[in-house]
Amino acid sequence: MTQRIAPRSQDFPKWYQDVVAAGDLAENAPVRGCMVIKPHGYALWENVRDPLDRMFKETGHVNAYFPLLIPKSFLDREAHHVEGFAPEVAVVTHGGGKRLEEPLILRPTSETIIGHCYSKWVQSHRDLPILINQWSNVVRWEMRPRLFLRTTECLWQEGHTVHATAEEAEEETVKMLDIYERMAVDYLAIPVRKGRKSHLETFPGATHTYCIEALMQDGKALQMGTSHNLGQNFAKAFDIQFQDVDGERKLAWTTSWGVSTRLAGAIVMAHGDDKGIVLPPRVAPVQVVLVPIFRTPEERSAVLAEATRIVASLLEAGIKGELDDREQIKPGAKFFEWERKGVPLRLELGPRDLQARQVVVVRRDDGTKTPAAIEGLAQELHERLDAIQAGLLERAAGYLESHTHRATTLAEFEALLDEPGGFVEAAYDGCDETELAIKARTKATIRILLDAEDAAAQTCILTGKPAAARALFARAY
Repeated sequence: MTQRIAPRSQDFPKWYQDVVAAGDLAENAPVRGCMVIKPHGYALWENVRDPLDRMFKETGHVNAYFPLLIPKSFLDREAHHVEGFAPEVAVVTHGGGKRLEEPLILRPTSETIIGHCYSKWVQSHRDLPILINQWSNVVRWEMRPRLFLRTTECLWQEGHTVHATAEEAEEETVKMLDIYERMAVDYLAIPVRKGRKSHLETFPGATHTYCIEALMQDGKALQMGTSHNLGQNFAKAFDIQFQDVDGERKLAWTTSWGVSTRLAGAIVMAHGDDKGIVLPPRVAPVQVVLVPIFRTPEERSAVLAEATRIVASLLEAGIKGELDDREQIKPGAKFFEWERKGVPLRLELGPRDLQARQVVVVRRDDGTKTPAAIEGLAQELHERLDAIQAGLLERAAGYLESHTHRATTLAEFEALLDEPGGFVEAAYDGCDETELAIKARTKATIRILLDAEDAAAQTCILTGKPAAARALFARAY
């Protein structure tokens, strides 16, 4: 826990790696690109996963599980899909000491195996809609891995649904994007921009893709969740048909949508500081930690008895509290450790506090240190946790607003990307070649397409041709 954390302002990538390590979230595995998620990191993921799971179930979705291994022939059945994932695919060629008759794919995503199953499950309009989600892992051979953000294996959820009409599929696609936005804002305290992806950024095999995009503290964008309208592409590839009320055989319409452990990385980069992680209370594995302070055996007995009672009362009140009563570790070292782990509130209780019937409350987000009466403490801490949650969202929203700009010329566009960085709204002519050229020149990509607005009256920042759309550009992870 004595590792030094690089300053954000000097080396943001190094700062991120240092904070993840110092916060005891994860570490690199022996296989390049894979990670070991440590208990504190996994508890954080559970606190993201569980509210999402509830939201899915509230909207009628159920959980299932599909295999990790997929026949290679399945991937080949949707040409655009296999082309899009080819560089990332890991292939199993041997098993049981023998060469396999057909290679197996370690799923980079599950549209193909699920499409195969749905082709058997869907026969009649009475079978629709199918609303299934799975919590699983995926494998994508990342060239530039980074803990949580891009790993060869990652944990995620992927929803896959089947509908009778194009309208129902589109409604589902947008609904799930709204759920992702709700998670990001209400739980992670991260404001997002949401919208449709450009043609080049669309998920392989989808007709169109929507996403939520957030801005990290280094001015780079992070795609936090995607929702894909797959149209009838996978229904055609896997023959997902149903008999309609009029007796006619029709192709179904499908969607898929997902988020991953990347959200843990988003929390670190959106809220962390030079001391370590700063966790939003609603997803913090430990919301309040109590550190007892004493010198003599008599003080120890009295302080620990009261500390145990306080933590028990917090747990009963629905606060995730923990008593750090470890021996042979000084209070200062405990403060340092919990600060790096991002625990929202730290309580200090010593003999004088015991006499005064109070604790000292230290906020992780701003470092303020104030007393609070032991009587009615749970309600007081609930209010302070709510204040921290709201404050983190407000601070992140302010950063997003101050780092979102408009550019009308290429020179202005490039200057804004360099300083101060962030999102830049600009018009472009709608051509894939133009998007690629802008990326090659500036390293910025289209994160989402914006409402048409006055795009027709503007000209493309690169080609000078009449604009076909306005887009939100950024350099991104």
